[in-house]
Amino acid sequence: MVRIPSRKTGVRVSASAPALDRATTLLRVRGIVQGVGFRPFVLRVARNLGLDGWVRNDAAGVLVCAAGRQTQIDALRASLRSEAPAAARVLAVEEMPGPVPVPGHGFEIIFTERTGQTVETAAPPDLALCDDCRRELLDPHDRRHGYAFINCTQCGPRYSILEELPYDRPATTMRSFLMCSSCQREYESPLDRRFHAEPNACPHCGPALRLFDRGGYGQAGADAALEGVVAVLRAGGIVAVKGLGGFHLMCDATSERAVAELRRRKHRVAKPFAVMFRDLAALREAAEVGEREASVLTGPSAPIVLVPLRPGSSLAPSVAPRNPWVGALLPSTPLHLLLLAQLPFPVVATSANLAEEPLCTDDEEARLRLGGVADVFLGHNRPIARPVDDSVLRFTRQGTPILLRRARGLAPTTLGLPAALATPLLCVGAQMKNAVGVAAADRVVLSPHIGDLGNVRTHEVFTRTLAMLSQLHRTDPGGVVHDKHPEYDSTRHALGLGLPLVGVQHHLAHVLALLLEHGRGADGVLGVCWDGTGWGEDGTIWGGEFILLRRGAARRVARLRPFPLVGGDAAARDARRVAYALVADAAPEALPDVARRIGCSPLETDAFAAMLSRGLNVPVCSSMGRLFDGVGALLGLGRENAYEGQVPFAVEAAAGRAAGRLEDSVAPIEVVAGGTGVAFELDWRPTVRSLLALNLSPETAAAAFHQRLADALADVVRRAGVPTVGLTGGCFQNAELLSRTVEALVPTGAEVLVHRVLSPNDGSIAAGQALAALWGLTTVQPWSTP
Repeated sequence: MVRIPSRKTGVRVSASAPALDRATTLLRVRGIVQGVGFRPFVLRVARNLGLDGWVRNDAAGVLVCAAGRQTQIDALRASLRSEAPAAARVLAVEEMPGPVPVPGHGFEIIFTERTGQTVETAAPPDLALCDDCRRELLDPHDRRHGYAFINCTQCGPRYSILEELPYDRPATTMRSFLMCSSCQREYESPLDRRFHAEPNACPHCGPALRLFDRGGYGQAGADAALEGVVAVLRAGGIVAVKGLGGFHLMCDATSERAVAELRRRKHRVAKPFAVMFRDLAALREAAEVGEREASVLTGPSAPIVLVPLRPGSSLAPSVAPRNPWVGALLPSTPLHLLLLAQLPFPVVATSANLAEEPLCTDDEEARLRLGGVADVFLGHNRPIARPVDDSVLRFTRQGTPILLRRARGLAPTTLGLPAALATPLLCVGAQMKNAVGVAAADRVVLSPHIGDLGNVRTHEVFTRTLAMLSQLHRTDPGGVVHDKHPEYDSTRHALGLGLPLVGVQHHLAHVLALLLEHGRGADGVLGVCWDGTGWGEDGTIWGGEFILLRRGAARRVARLRPFPLVGGDAAARDARRVAYALVADAAPEALPDVARRIGCSPLETDAFAAMLSRGLNVPVCSSMGRLFDGVGALLGLGRENAYEGQVPFAVEAAAGRAAGRLEDSVAPIEVVAGGTGVAFELDWRPTVRSLLALNLSPETAAAAFHQRLADALADVVRRAGVPTVGLTGGCFQNAELLSRTVEALVPTGAEVLVHRVLSPNDGSIAAGQALAALWGLTTVQPWSTP
């Protein structure tokens, strides 16, 4: 029901018919339309068209009342979509039913009316520094010259300072900063780009920097604080810098001593560090950056982008050990821009936490938790309401973006459901790369990346984010949707909430998230989900699945040939265990030689053999991720995963270095008749035998392995005879695999769906859970002939 503004706004209500030459309409705009300059944009367009009326934020998005000739109103309606601010994402423009308010003369922005109704609008994401603010920041004659918190309606903090929706200054952590008269004039001037910019501030009235040491002692003042940090970085030290959504740990990225010391203090043995460069020119000296990558790096989301390192790069080897890519980012905030401008080198910019812990967001928290890591701290007095990590993406050679982490600049994310839910639901996601969601009416809102739920601090962020999303959108959940894996922390949390439960099979949730992103139904689609592990309906570990969706049912039409995980969870870290099991099945006569080659001691070899022969702690899996682990160990590309996906990433990197034609003698992965519950299996044994028998370089062998997987997938698609195939799951973060698979599918004529808005990894699970609950499609049934 539409609430009509009070008489204080100059608007009146009338049930009588308007004049013949005038029309009045009420338009609802849904999507990311708060905190992105949308109301000032509407006001300018409406005034230029000569319309009367008003615009305001409310619980569902933006509400526009417009009166004038019908042609003027039609022009406004068209402009709401075609000319919206760059940071906006308009999902719908709907005409609201009467009674319609009859406005007075002129067009204005009116204040939000706060009600207890469910909030349907999306929380706006944080936005990178825009070009206009950048010019002012660097202009010695501008009153905000050198001000680390400059922003406008097109840039600056949003979600990270938001405490309540709708998005207005009193609902943010900026409410304690009273604007000076100059800022207030900008805020109230419709022709100013800071018109209703909620974080608006200047050096006289806004947040300020503070430099302090491990003991909490230091000094305030922007110049002194920046000079102090620059001095420590130049001397090879490590600093913690507070950004939009939390602290970064920084050091000289060209100093091997500094980077190695950061690794030692942070307990991060091998996982690559992100590197922040002053500008594109500096980045291009170290890495190859195409136009697509440049456009994203300099865009409003400004994520970390994986780009190939140039030979002889000046970056320290420890930045990304044995890795041909670097995760690069450019300064996205005025503070980072000011800092990098004073440094002659790029800096490591990694999340300010210990290994696998969540971000630090508070100055005192950072000092206490990171006292053994950072030498000094650069903080400030603008509170962070929501921790937000950096987004990460990469591109395939065809130019398809692959989102590895959906966070700053890209989240929260709102997706439309194909129908309305009967009751609001919490969607708690998975264990790894967790993100959660709240589904209400015909929308699901996904949180930014939270992380892996294996430690207490991350679990605390998980529970706070669930509560925050419910509070932010004023939903009273009537149920909770969870993964069927009984040991996931997210599942255990769901079980303890005392709400009605809906369990969804892990790989089905992946496929449904892809369908939701593309707005597709569950009919005539073959979802291919390749990932590390997930709880299967038959009690085994799945991860190489082909799920056929037809007439609203999901069936497991094909899978990767199962193999045992020697030692259970230990095999996810120790790739040698997987390699041993693969060879034991494919070529047992080669086991003694292979065991020595992959570094198994006689004691380990005996233990592995005993576990396999007795069936002790050797759960069966069909995991594509683990197959990559085993092949990587066999090719000498890695023996352990010090971080998730390390060995598979090495296999991909080796394939990317392969030159010339692939080795044709590498046997294919054969598509054979399946066992119980599936129509087909991908038999990897012929390929493994070839890789053992042929004297190939690791690069050629890795490239051939990727191609054989792509060919086998295309073979299953041909046999299934479906018009659409969807590729999802963490293995499709592999750009080489995704590129080859898309190419292999061209001759099949099938439409290919890939992720663009969501990540193929477990960060999308909560979205799939919402759609599963809506459709009542939660189980993958065994294959049976239709």
